[in-house]
Amino acid sequence: MALRLARILVEEKLIACANILDGVSSIYMWKDKVQEEQECLLLAKTTSTAWDLLEKRILELHPYEIPCVVAYQAEQASAAFAQWVSSNVVAVSSEKN
Repeated sequence: MALRLARILVEEKLIACANILDGVSSIYMWKDKVQEEQECLLLAKTTSTAWDLLEKRILELHPYEIPCVVAYQAEQASAAFAQWVSSNVVAVSSEKN
């Protein structure tokens, strides 16, 4: 699922790139029971202006009822990398077909 999700988000220009960390152990409370699962962590690089569209699209595509969608702002990034991300993210519409 993570590969498919990342590919769609890159193709739709909502993210510039993604890193997928497989084999993440997750322990969480769900419906009053402690759950333990092996999951993937997907780190996506995007712009703050694309956040709303990105979040909406992830919620549409992800199979979980409540997927973990969290934004962390980079305190610092190289100017070249930040420019590359900006040039590869194009959030133009809040409506998806």
